[in-house]
Amino acid sequence: MRVEITLPELGADPVVFSLWFVDPGDAIYEGDRVAEVLCNGATFDVAAPATGRFTEKRALPDDPLVPGQVLGVLETEETER
Repeated sequence: MRVEITLPELGADPVVFSLWFVDPGDAIYEGDRVAEVLCNGATFDVAAPATGRFTEKRALPDDPLVPGQVLGVLETEETER
């Protein structure tokens, strides 16, 4: 099943994408740190919402971000019902 990794609400603007800790094809586990964003001079980690294989980057360094924006995609082994 396809799962989107989204930017959580950080309560401040602006938010800028910093870097990825994973690459497409990497296995990741729910809660793993997958990306970092910058907000008002502080860094925040973005965690994987599920366990699976990372498949797609949709944000690049220095991209401006908004809450709920899809940063990347992972594929789980679960199937939709």
